[in-house]
Amino acid sequence: MPGIFHSRGRKTPFLIIFAVLGLVLTALLVLQIPAVKDRLNWRLERAQAYLGGVVHPIKAMPTAQAVSGNNEQAATPSITPLPPTPTPTAKISPTPLPSPTALPASVKLEPPPYEYQDQNNCGPATMSMYLNYYGWNGDQYTISDVIKPIPQDRNVNVDELLYFTRNYAGWLSSEFRVGGSTTLLRQLLAAGMPVVIEEGFYLAESYWPNDDRWAGHYLLITGYDDAAQTFVTQDSFLGENRVVAYKDLDRSWQTFNRVYFLVFSGDQEDQVRSILGSDWDEKANRQHALDTARAETKNDPGNPYAWFNLGSNLVYFSGYSEAAAAYDTARQIGLPQRMLRYQFGPFFAYFNLNRNEDLLSLSEYALTITKNSEEALLWHGWALYRDGKKAEALQEFDKALQAHPNYTDAQYAITFVNEN
Repeated sequence: MPGIFHSRGRKTPFLIIFAVLGLVLTALLVLQIPAVKDRLNWRLERAQAYLGGVVHPIKAMPTAQAVSGNNEQAATPSITPLPPTPTPTAKISPTPLPSPTALPASVKLEPPPYEYQDQNNCGPATMSMYLNYYGWNGDQYTISDVIKPIPQDRNVNVDELLYFTRNYAGWLSSEFRVGGSTTLLRQLLAAGMPVVIEEGFYLAESYWPNDDRWAGHYLLITGYDDAAQTFVTQDSFLGENRVVAYKDLDRSWQTFNRVYFLVFSGDQEDQVRSILGSDWDEKANRQHALDTARAETKNDPGNPYAWFNLGSNLVYFSGYSEAAAAYDTARQIGLPQRMLRYQFGPFFAYFNLNRNEDLLSLSEYALTITKNSEEALLWHGWALYRDGKKAEALQEFDKALQAHPNYTDAQYAITFVNEN
């Protein structure tokens, strides 16, 4: 009997070890499932961001450095700004409507199949729904594999959406403009065309202790109701057929210069031109947005987004000095912590005015919020280069390429620095 008990006692640890090894192996196999792996990575990233915010608390965006009287650009050649200053073209006359037509009191277009966004994927998910409205076959991953192959990429610019539609859904026409209005949205919807906008959005959870929770978000609009003063929206994060008040939508939309993205069939182009009027011409559209922003800074001088939009529209026309002054004011009033994850006009303005201290401090701040932002890495690299730190600049450009493969601005920067 003692020998039997001794034998069982020896076998039991081996059984436990085998069971533990089996559980570990099973867990490792489960972690190879893409959805599980992505979810775990997301949780780990959130934990790291929160702990980072505990150790190094996120402060408010730095205000402008003292500006000296001489702000001439340094001898270092400047980077071609994006978006580029447009080449003057003949003004396109929109096709007029036969007569002014009153808009219907309400419109509710048949929404496309709803698609809930994956991590950091509101742009591709929203665009997928939009294209599916026109019969496109694909999903958010069809788009994200092209324009953001790394899931941790937290921002998709509107020009990246335009790149995808023109190169991978070229049988449809696509355009984006700025300075839109709720009236314009209703006109497009009444013509049977949904619209995508980019807006400010408040997260449900904090990612660091003093997180202001503001973020950027894309939204597909598919209807409106004048009596209720509401739009019908397809929100890739919050759900389908969500109702948003005109005033609330315009307030959140203003934070992105009221940019709107249009997809339409070729036979709808004349109708789109007619609805947009002078805004069909990009330069005229920017001038209109500039005039709107300037008026809003006078009517609501404490609104930082009005000043930021003024700066962004001035950057388009290479008006860097006045743009920088507008950005200085916006920063003084106070901007959201994540603002420079999505919009980069201040980098262009300060770089072109040789305000390198501002460029350095802002790009460093943006990287504390989004360490893998290819745009912030790019501009941080240029600030370092301006400081004479060539090797460190090249490291930042390389990080930008790692964060966004085939990032042409980073490729250009590496070539330029290596040759100068």
